[in-house]
Amino acid sequence: MKLLFIHSDHLEFEAIEKAGGDDLAETDGVPMDGRMEDCLTAFISVESDDEASIEGVVENAATELRDVAGQLNTDRIVLYPYAHLSEDLAAPDSATTVMQELEATLTEEYEILRAPFGWYKAFEVSCKGHPLSELSRHVDCHTEEDPDDDETDREPSEWHVLTPAGDLLDTDAAKSEVSDDMRSFIEDEVDGVTASKGEEPPHVALMREKELVGYDGLSDVGNLRWYPRGKLVRDALMAYVDDLVIEYGGMPVETPIMYDLGARAISEHSDKFGERQYRFESGERRMMLRFAACFGQFSIMRDMHISANDLPLRIYEMSTYSFRREQKGEVVGLKRQRAFTMPDMHTATRDMEQARAELLRQAKLSLRTSEDLGINYEPALRMTAQFYEENEAWVEALVAELGTPVLLEVLPDRHHYWSAKIDFAAIDGLGRPIENPTVQIDVESAERFDIAYTDEDGKHRPPILHYSPSGGIERVLAALLEETAKMDTPRLPTWLSPTQVRFIPVGDEHVEHCDEVVDRLESVGIRADIDERNESVGKRIAGAETDWVPYYVVVGDREIESGTYGVNARATGEETDMSAEELEATVLDDVGELPQRPRYLPRYVSDHPTFTGS
Repeated sequence: MKLLFIHSDHLEFEAIEKAGGDDLAETDGVPMDGRMEDCLTAFISVESDDEASIEGVVENAATELRDVAGQLNTDRIVLYPYAHLSEDLAAPDSATTVMQELEATLTEEYEILRAPFGWYKAFEVSCKGHPLSELSRHVDCHTEEDPDDDETDREPSEWHVLTPAGDLLDTDAAKSEVSDDMRSFIEDEVDGVTASKGEEPPHVALMREKELVGYDGLSDVGNLRWYPRGKLVRDALMAYVDDLVIEYGGMPVETPIMYDLGARAISEHSDKFGERQYRFESGERRMMLRFAACFGQFSIMRDMHISANDLPLRIYEMSTYSFRREQKGEVVGLKRQRAFTMPDMHTATRDMEQARAELLRQAKLSLRTSEDLGINYEPALRMTAQFYEENEAWVEALVAELGTPVLLEVLPDRHHYWSAKIDFAAIDGLGRPIENPTVQIDVESAERFDIAYTDEDGKHRPPILHYSPSGGIERVLAALLEETAKMDTPRLPTWLSPTQVRFIPVGDEHVEHCDEVVDRLESVGIRADIDERNESVGKRIAGAETDWVPYYVVVGDREIESGTYGVNARATGEETDMSAEELEATVLDDVGELPQRPRYLPRYVSDHPTFTGS
């Protein structure tokens, strides 16, 4: 189905002449003329492929209409059959049925005016003329749930909690033995109890209040704009993950963001993935935007000559951006978006023994990110019953190595491309999981994408691991902000703080000295600024507190004469006398080996613009 959307001041039509005789022209239950003011007009061509599933194409078209109507903030919709958008039209009776069912689907939510099918009509439409007033979409008849693979017909998973000591606990019994976060994780995953349903997680308000990230009404929902403070944090996180993976042995590449659904391997893998996807037409080709870097990295592996000596072979990409077409109501803050940044590595391994060893190493690397970022992660280990039976001793050894209780899900059968995976989830301020790092053992893609390695015995298909050491960068920031919401004194790690040191000169005559110290700190990579605004010292101290600055210093005559500064540390709430050298050493020690970015805002706070509000 092809759709052309016009945000209209009005749409008016009148049926003039039947287009194909009495059998084709619709007459019952639909007006022969009509007018609607201030509405969304949807010109619709129903295509031959849509006849494979009338129900599916109606569902998908209704989703698009809700999405566009939501963006335009209108509850009035005109459904207008318009054959001229396509040369591959459905049969008239199918097209009529689609229009009727689409009206029935939407009529309880919107005021609907539907023009009749099978008539030549005179019409007048007035387009509002803003950037979103003309949009086009293409939808197919495939729904997210494959009727042949309905999860409601599957045997349920078995759930346990496995401890580092090797104890396999019933999840209900384990709730009294585990942390509050793991208990919340169990309740969400196993019991289906959604904590604080309908409430916004705390990070949504914080990302706006701290001028990190915002929404853009001229873009699609779930696409974010990053202000300087937020972009600095995002860039630092990306640099951190790049360094981590390259040190581990990942080889960076860059691959396209769109792929041809006409290629069997692409269509099969995308259908296995199960998440909602952006699919569209480019000329004569049906394409999709990537949901991860799988396709591009598999394509590289397919075209390589891989020998057994190359294994494990680790291909890595910071995929900016990847896309998932989340439902509008599911998109929330930094937790779920339609466009996101995903660090993605794929590792070809010799055999299942090497794949298991890599999964353990990569899972432990994920826990290292937990320490570096200051985020508490709860792990979930998921596998098929067959994998568990064949590897039970290894599973116990893995959990012992991780040193923390693991939520264990045993699936009766394999329905995905993976046979085993481990996920790590942060728990937000409302008790809900934010899934971040993941490692998966993929047992299908080597065959599907024709990936092979050679040794003395010939060619072999490698098990391939999918790995995101941090999870999506946006979700990492969501988890960081959720952690701050639990703190008595909220703060980001110093290496991620947009301003690491702030100087507050008592008077204008002290600004020059502050400049000299800032020059020194900046020369070693420390982000420092100066609040020289014409405000009281107390108000400027409050500003440093509001900005979560890790270290701030008030500079007056005494400090300049003595060369000693009273350094206020946010983490401890204490003031300590330090020289410039000691302050420099303290901040650098706090940052450690983690990446440093230059300051993204001007040196003087008086030059900082306001990015939020109107």
